[in-house]
Amino acid sequence: MATDLPTRFDSTLDLARLPWFEVRGGNRLVVADDARQELGPVIDAHTHLAMGFVRKLRVDLHAETPTTAYYLPLTLPVDLDAYSNTNLDAAALFAMKADVSVLGLTGFGMRTTHTAPNLLRDMRGLGIEQSVVLPFDLPVGARNADHLLEVVGRYPELVPFGSVHPFDRDADVRLDRQQAAGARGVKLHPNGQFIAPDHPRTVHLCGRCGDRGLPVLFHCGPVGIEPAAAARRSEVDRYERTIAENPHTTFVLGHSGALQVERALPYAARYPNTYFELSCLGLADLRRVLEGVPPARGLYGTDSPVYHPALTLARVLIATEDDRGLRRAVLHDNAARLFGLDGSGGPGAGSDVVRAAVTGSTG
Repeated sequence: MATDLPTRFDSTLDLARLPWFEVRGGNRLVVADDARQELGPVIDAHTHLAMGFVRKLRVDLHAETPTTAYYLPLTLPVDLDAYSNTNLDAAALFAMKADVSVLGLTGFGMRTTHTAPNLLRDMRGLGIEQSVVLPFDLPVGARNADHLLEVVGRYPELVPFGSVHPFDRDADVRLDRQQAAGARGVKLHPNGQFIAPDHPRTVHLCGRCGDRGLPVLFHCGPVGIEPAAAARRSEVDRYERTIAENPHTTFVLGHSGALQVERALPYAARYPNTYFELSCLGLADLRRVLEGVPPARGLYGTDSPVYHPALTLARVLIATEDDRGLRRAVLHDNAARLFGLDGSGGPGAGSDVVRAAVTGSTG
């Protein structure tokens, strides 16, 4: 039974004590061969490659390196019951913040390992067939979305999102150009983009995404390690206006509200245009989301390379040990339908199915 499984580990590699994983080559955590058929194909709805901001990105996103430097080092203890960032010690937290700020202006740091080939290596090891890759842009400086769309074009396993800042004067032009280049949705990050989710420009931009059938994946909820102003911007209550005023737009709530899951959950019943993405949640909160959200609207995501993608996978497998149908929906089917990866249509094609799920006309 899932309740008999361990949830605290000496390291990420120690997750091999769970029945689905094993360590290969001394430093690679992978899904064991005899567990792959049980899991089936997996889609990761929340990953990143290295990004640049004030200056143009100086990382070669096509380079493969021997290992990936996750912001949560593989050597640190892991508690699956806790929100993922609480596993960071002071040194790891300092290194992460330095890597995405000061070192972000250079071609050095852990971010040089956050590349497409390294992501694909993790995907192969864990049976992840496709990963949604999320950029975000500021009104000025490097254009991460444009760069990502160019890079990801070489890798059919990677599903690119676009990004348009609500203050972009040419937002419509950029949305059209990104969608034509293959973007399956748009990422918005109130913390990183310095704009609130209930700002009138954010509300308006999300409507324009809905007009184009582009889902919006929001970073949603405070995570406890951001500056106070950023935490205030990401308060879950501040997302409701945008969701309510754009019923034709599909919203994916990244991290399902993070440390405010209980405030996000009522949106599941209130707004049929919402999905809940599970990355970083502690096991109790992840179970709470799976119990409180219609089965058609939960999405497996990892926030890799901040964390090894096995952390959320382990939590989902433990939480769904007694419900294999829900496991299949969360690990693959919901994302395949939403992002048009199963032949059902283009981005946002799952919206009608999702609305039907809320009214009880589908599973």
